[in-house]
Amino acid sequence: MAHVNSAALGKDPIWRLLIKQALPASIGILVMSLNILVDTIFVGNWIGSIAIAAINVVLPVSFFIAALGMAIGIGGSSIISRALGAGDNKKALKTFGNQISLTLILSIALVLVGLTFMDSIIPAFGGKGDIFDPAKIYYTVVLYGVPFLALCMMGNNVIRAEGKPKFAMIAMIIPSVFNLILDYILINILDMGMLGAAIATSVSYFFCFAYVVWFFLSKNSELKINWSHFGFNLPVLSEISSLGFVTLARQAVVSITYLLMNNILFELGGEDSVTVYAIIGRMLMFALFPVLGVTQGFLPIAGFNFGAGNWDRVRKTINTAILYASVLGLLVFSGIMTFSEDIVRIFTDNPNVVRDTPSAMRWVFAATPIIALQLIGSAYFQAIGKAIPALLLTLSRQGFFFIPLVLILPMYYGEIGVWISFPLADVLSTLVTAYFLNREIRLRLKPSLSEKVT
Repeated sequence: MAHVNSAALGKDPIWRLLIKQALPASIGILVMSLNILVDTIFVGNWIGSIAIAAINVVLPVSFFIAALGMAIGIGGSSIISRALGAGDNKKALKTFGNQISLTLILSIALVLVGLTFMDSIIPAFGGKGDIFDPAKIYYTVVLYGVPFLALCMMGNNVIRAEGKPKFAMIAMIIPSVFNLILDYILINILDMGMLGAAIATSVSYFFCFAYVVWFFLSKNSELKINWSHFGFNLPVLSEISSLGFVTLARQAVVSITYLLMNNILFELGGEDSVTVYAIIGRMLMFALFPVLGVTQGFLPIAGFNFGAGNWDRVRKTINTAILYASVLGLLVFSGIMTFSEDIVRIFTDNPNVVRDTPSAMRWVFAATPIIALQLIGSAYFQAIGKAIPALLLTLSRQGFFFIPLVLILPMYYGEIGVWISFPLADVLSTLVTAYFLNREIRLRLKPSLSEKVT
């Protein structure tokens, strides 16, 4: 095997490593988010505001299946990072082969289930009234491309675990660029409407998949697997599943959140309220890209150094990541509070949506400056292989706090109760994460321990 370039994760200065890892991740997330954002703008202006709501109905279903790949990717990448840090290349290769097999089997199985029961699934996620028909068109085509997306999400995390963030960034940029180009051709020029939007999305997933395959076959990857690595190894499979379940559970809760939000808002304000949430959801994906980029960059550094027993570097990585992400979160907060009205008008000229979205958006982003601690804290436990704490902290925001709040508060405060549930859940989950992360640092990552391994 070639020299393990990932060794730099255990030697270079933390601030430099974090920037090196986080910047490409942030750019990749930015481009991917811009793709979703511009796609929504195209759909809203060229098809109509109902089309925005229709895509919002389909997203939780397709993203949940794609999240299988992300879950397997992040779970396996935690193992790969720690294995590379410990010099166990054999385990890293076996893990990667199992990741591919598991992603392929599960994503195809879920797509078949999703297509079989689509007439029940679409209304359950809020695809009612005028939203149903365009949602069904989009749903049917996009699901065929989702296995490619799942494999891309899995591969992207493995690329980052190898310490190759620039290639991971390119993998995220490729589908975004192709989707926007195809959107313009199929929707604006050929006037194919929702069908054109769906075809553009699925084809872009395939191009991303082709690039990821090229990377692992090229000399750029350290993980040169063979057919023997694809056979399931139960201990490796168990570890991938336990760690990946954290990400999958988070996406499952996100999908449940979409289901509840779309149905609650449809009952409170009809199609326009669902569109308001769709726009805010796109902004959540887009505006938080730098904070999410730092979180993605943090994972391989923390995992590698934990595997190598460098406790002091793990502590420094946590502190630096929280600092960087908090500053970026504050900048995002300031931008949303200042430009919310201008942002909404980019998506649609529907007067009801333009009137209601800005105040709702401000509520949703109200606690943005503090969410860095929650994201980094839960990511830390995943990076070091502690599946149960990672799962509980990951689910704390939406599962333990947001869902109960959004079920209760609208009964007393109407639609405003929906929006104030967001910052309340952020504050509560951040407090819980801060407690457990601080406890972990004091008990496990003591400075005196670091002196013994440096």
